[in-house]
Amino acid sequence: MLEPIFEADFDEAAYGYRPKRGALDAVRKVHNAIDEGHTEVVDADLSKYFDTIPHSELMRCVARRGSDGKMLHLIKMWLKAPVEETDERGNRRMSGGKKSTRGTPQGGGASPLLANIYRHRFIKAFRKYALDLRYGAVLVTYADDFVILCRHGAAEVLETTRRWMTSIGLALNEKKTRVCNARCESFDFLGYTCGPMYSPRTGGRYNGAQPSKRAVASIKDSIRQRLRPGNQAPWEEVARDLNRTVRGWSAYFSYGSVAKARHDVALHLYHTVRCFLRRRHKVAGPGYRQFPMQDVFGPLGVLSPESCTRFVSAHTLT
Repeated sequence: MLEPIFEADFDEAAYGYRPKRGALDAVRKVHNAIDEGHTEVVDADLSKYFDTIPHSELMRCVARRGSDGKMLHLIKMWLKAPVEETDERGNRRMSGGKKSTRGTPQGGGASPLLANIYRHRFIKAFRKYALDLRYGAVLVTYADDFVILCRHGAAEVLETTRRWMTSIGLALNEKKTRVCNARCESFDFLGYTCGPMYSPRTGGRYNGAQPSKRAVASIKDSIRQRLRPGNQAPWEEVARDLNRTVRGWSAYFSYGSVAKARHDVALHLYHTVRCFLRRRHKVAGPGYRQFPMQDVFGPLGVLSPESCTRFVSAHTLT
């Protein structure tokens, strides 16, 4: 009920949790902005955004567009709901509850929309004070992640952003927030590294987007976890689980310059599968002869990231 009411007001700069919009659209927008000369980048990070949204200010934002008392009461109850969490050691702890004054419970059905509603305050200020016109600034937001790509004056835009965030009860993570020049420096956004890259074929420089080192490390860790020595599941089940992981990762990382990352992941996948099968079948030696790559990515049914469909292809040689 609430989403279409607020969707009518939301700005094109917001990509997270919105109909017919997604993270890859946001990455594409950032990539295009760099190509168009918006190369002074405010690489910003909000400190615990979902946990720090002030309830009173958020409810005022909601009430401006929805005045139904029962609906507002329901949202208040949602915000005050206690949340049980488990830490890395397995200990349970409670957060939220009636005394809480900040935060939207992550995982709650209404939380993405409520986070977008409060983020819209910043976007409205961005438009009202014409940062796009004054600094040639392009704003791209996705949930608690955002970047501002400027033609000039990025340091001033960052200072203005810091002041506005403070005024609405939020804070930038100063350790992760910086200004960089995308002509000669790269930055990470939504799992992608954006900035200057070089073609391995021609050596030519281009403004690109590719899976970040952290994203590649994450999928490798997921593969290792699924092929851990203690996994006694039938091979068909193991392969099916692996393929779900690989297919999901490859579908997301299908934009820009992905060939190198996919090749790297494919090699890691093959070697990890080979070692897993060698242990399972008690094969002496490394197992290259018993489990060659063409069999792993063939009759044994493992999906290679390199064989997954590329949905979008984009890089601009300069």
